[in-house]
Amino acid sequence: MGDKMAGRHGNKGIVSKILPITDMPFLPDGTPIDMILNPLGVPSRMNVGQIYECLLGLAGKYLGEHYKIKSFDEIYGPEASRSFVFDKLYQARLKTGLKWLFQPSFPGKIRIYDGRTGETFHQRVTVGIAYMLRLVHMVDDKIHMRSTGPYSLVTQQPLRGRSKQGGQRLGEMEVWALEGYGAAFTLLEMLTIKSDDMTGRMTLWSNFILNKEISIGTPESFKVLVCELQALCLDIGLFRYTETINSLASAPLSNTSSPKYFSNDKKEKAKNNLHLKEINSLLNLP
Repeated sequence: MGDKMAGRHGNKGIVSKILPITDMPFLPDGTPIDMILNPLGVPSRMNVGQIYECLLGLAGKYLGEHYKIKSFDEIYGPEASRSFVFDKLYQARLKTGLKWLFQPSFPGKIRIYDGRTGETFHQRVTVGIAYMLRLVHMVDDKIHMRSTGPYSLVTQQPLRGRSKQGGQRLGEMEVWALEGYGAAFTLLEMLTIKSDDMTGRMTLWSNFILNKEISIGTPESFKVLVCELQALCLDIGLFRYTETINSLASAPLSNTSSPKYFSNDKKEKAKNNLHLKEINSLLNLP
């Protein structure tokens, strides 16, 4: 699994599951299906030519014909390809007597059977014969793993790329997928201690050995963001609730915040307390 294949219309993909031939779906005449493609690949890439190739290949098999066709929709009209393919399927039906090859109410779709149960699927499926090519992107050559390795100097995140012993990137849509499944703790690990949380990364192994709770710190990428905002003359002050919920902690969450929060000056402390009282009054807290 994982090997890459492609057709002649840009319909590329990888092998995600391998089943014995007895479990594969089969046609009404008992012919098993060799490969099942994800139907979502057709509307996303808009390569409808693969459907015409499949149907015309199926018709050519039963007619005993081979076809070499150019893109002639621009010459003969937008429906030329469809009418030609359906006409060949109808000829194959008349020649063989197999009515399931072409149904006028469902042209190009066939009722197939589940190889595991023998029952028919609820919907008709487009079945045909097409060329599929094996690409040089083999999983044995691309397999890569990492436990620890080099990190970026700016963001402290693992480097990217197999040549740099980098880590697996968790993109925006991968984060959405984890959020959709409610995997909050998995997402927390991916975005903190497995990414750019230096505090949690340093104390991870010791907490494992001492059977302590894993502490989560502030990601370095957030600190870089605060520095960039300060370069725009935007001072960011970070506050968080304490466990008593009656007061707010004045300690910031990031070391890159303004130095005034770390000053031991009494005036600064009094000013911070005044700010806390104002916040408490806005929140209707005592």
